[in-house]
Amino acid sequence: MINRSQIYFVNLHPTRGREQAGRRPVLVVSANAINRQPLVVTVVVGTRSSNVPKDYPTNVRVTAKETGLAADTVFLCFQIRSLDPSSFLNPKTHRPELAGIMPAARMADRACQGRFRQRVSPST
Repeated sequence: MINRSQIYFVNLHPTRGREQAGRRPVLVVSANAINRQPLVVTVVVGTRSSNVPKDYPTNVRVTAKETGLAADTVFLCFQIRSLDPSSFLNPKTHRPELAGIMPAARMADRACQGRFRQRVSPST
């Protein structure tokens, strides 16, 4: 079963505009009660940390050592997706293959919980 805080590699095609595309790590953020149902799984998309040189309140930067991934990663918590569970299946094995785990302390990060403030400048 796919669980909250697990990290998988999925193919995010098709995409539009500024959406992250291709095979990428995704962090499962939906509750396990939802993940057990034949519904969708909510994730945030990750990218190599070298692609995101600056930290933002909507990002969670983790090391490979923390997660078990091959590279340091930034999870872009504003890039939220709902995926069909079949998206997690490895095309060769037809089974989900766990790539890593987000530590519990990092899952408590405000950005992982979708609790971040946006500063909105007044319109002119």
